[in-house]
Amino acid sequence: MILDEIIASKRKEVEVAKARRSLEEVKRRARPRNVPHRFRDALLDAPHTPALIAELKRKSPSAGMLRERFDPVRLAQELQEAGASALSILTDEPFFGGSLDMLQDVQAFVEIPVLRKDFVLEPYQIYEAAVYQAEAVLLIVRILTDAHLEECLRTAETLGLDALVEVHEEKELARALKAGATVIGINHRNLADFTMDPSLTARLAPQIPHTIPIVAESGLKTPDELQTLKAAGVRAVLIGETLMIAPDPAAKVRELFQGVWTTS
Repeated sequence: MILDEIIASKRKEVEVAKARRSLEEVKRRARPRNVPHRFRDALLDAPHTPALIAELKRKSPSAGMLRERFDPVRLAQELQEAGASALSILTDEPFFGGSLDMLQDVQAFVEIPVLRKDFVLEPYQIYEAAVYQAEAVLLIVRILTDAHLEECLRTAETLGLDALVEVHEEKELARALKAGATVIGINHRNLADFTMDPSLTARLAPQIPHTIPIVAESGLKTPDELQTLKAAGVRAVLIGETLMIAPDPAAKVRELFQGVWTTS
């Protein structure tokens, strides 16, 4: 299973990182943000609904290479100009072609908040995210125990970072809510086999309190899909592959959201 391969690789990667830079050193360098929770606030205060979290990734295990010419800073600036309220940066290198350096480079040249999207297994990676100037981290319920999920949420809160807590089924949603998630992502893609369930958000959204912004993730390709999610109460959508394979990602944003952002 692809997810098992990714997790095994990530565990080794974290151990190597710890050997190079200890947890204590990373903690010293990870200063709490002066303005906390910018990511969540950006979704709640976006001028349009649903807000766009534009994702930068060069490749993926399911689709292979998405973009041969990949200039993350330029892409980020163009997507910000096109209306993105936040950015998601894949920092996994072996499977997605990303890096922490890419995250830091992008953050330095945009005004909107940046999410570290990776397979976070322990607080060390959250401290790393803070060192590299992320304003939010992804926490995938499927790959975390309840104890680890709560520990990671506490760490993020201490650093002033938001956590996008990702679920794919009712049991995971219940665990996310019990742990205290304040932003919930509903991933239409099953990470076990990469199959898609585009109806998932509509089924899970009614179970989420109105005070918690919902982010719909994966497989979004048409304005009609975005309108449906908007009607379901979704606060934001995370779109990556559709933008990355487009010759002009900014033009693709305008195409997808035309009408969606201008109708009630």
